[in-house]
Amino acid sequence: MSHHTNPMPPGDCLLFATADWDTPYWTNKQHTAHHLALAGWRVLYVESVGLRQPRMGSGTDWGRLLKRLWRGLRGPRQVQERVWVLSPLVLPFKHHHPWVRAFNQGLLSWTLARFCKQHGFTTPMVWTYHPFVLESLQRLRQRHSLLLGPTVYHCVDDLASIPGIDAAAFNTEEQRLLPHCQLVFTSSISLAEKCSAHHSHVHNFPNVVDVEHFSKAWRTDGPLPTDLAAIPEPRLAYVGALSDFKVDFELLDALAAANSQWNLVLIGDEREGQHNPILHRMIQRQNVYALGHRPYTLLPNYLRGMHVGLLPSLVNTYTDSMFPMKYFEYLAAGLPVISTRLKFTELESHNEFLKVVDNLDELEKAIHTQLNTKNNYEIMLNVIGSNTWDERLKKMLIIVNDLPLSAVPRL
Repeated sequence: MSHHTNPMPPGDCLLFATADWDTPYWTNKQHTAHHLALAGWRVLYVESVGLRQPRMGSGTDWGRLLKRLWRGLRGPRQVQERVWVLSPLVLPFKHHHPWVRAFNQGLLSWTLARFCKQHGFTTPMVWTYHPFVLESLQRLRQRHSLLLGPTVYHCVDDLASIPGIDAAAFNTEEQRLLPHCQLVFTSSISLAEKCSAHHSHVHNFPNVVDVEHFSKAWRTDGPLPTDLAAIPEPRLAYVGALSDFKVDFELLDALAAANSQWNLVLIGDEREGQHNPILHRMIQRQNVYALGHRPYTLLPNYLRGMHVGLLPSLVNTYTDSMFPMKYFEYLAAGLPVISTRLKFTELESHNEFLKVVDNLDELEKAIHTQLNTKNNYEIMLNVIGSNTWDERLKKMLIIVNDLPLSAVPRL
């Protein structure tokens, strides 16, 4: 095998995401597309085909479907230099029914082939975050005579554990896709273990951070946003989607109820279709401030006014497979972190800025400790090390580039 020291030279990429491009919270998918483009790649970002069925009574779900239909009819749109976004037109029901699947995959492969022809995409690398792509890729090769580059499966969540997703169908599809991939990247040890049962080229890379962006919290001065400045100190931060299958609202509510001297600031919205009674009870408390979603660009300004970053995750199958992006984001912003005991905390046990807790008593003690911790920003940056978007993508592309031709199975 050759040993390249440089990443794969820029080319074209079809990136299959599980999130819409303009969702309020950027995740691995948007960041990977963005950083591929910065490295010179041309990327077609294919928005989620919808992994769960829409709920009949959910206005939000139907609103999203209508928006998707309108975008799908308009075709791919360019969102930044070298990045286009496609909202696939799909039937949103009975995804796994043979004729629905054939219709959806046929329409998607036709749209992809048309885009590749119009924009001169040649031998595009396939980078997918979900397994429902096999038929489309086979059709692109066989019916549309499109040569495809290597296929990369980037597994960053245990999607089968999300409420509303057909876990059996998802796992079956994942096991079908894995043998056809050249490489698998995962973001946690448990996901690596799961994929390794069906693939021999699995590489684990934990989630990463845009250090330059989040370190603005302490590198640059400036007034705090007015809504934050109005909240008394000390401020404990939780930033992210308020998902009831991920966040331990009971623990946070008990913390707020027992400690009126601390102010809990939540930045983020509830998950679509969710109305958690504990969360709604908690945000009535005088020392809990639910600010809602704030744009990514403004997060450093908010984190500048915080004192501790919280990762109050429930411990379940889904969260056990997480390496939360917030962990490095808090550190890059100069905040000591407190997390409930997830698998990722075992890997980070050496970090003096992370405290791991199992209950309310330990959480209160950890907050006391972290509030009195003198932050050393340089050491925090050392803890983050090379866990940045640029560095991780470089490492991944070097691995893709090092693939022997024999590692490219035919679909």
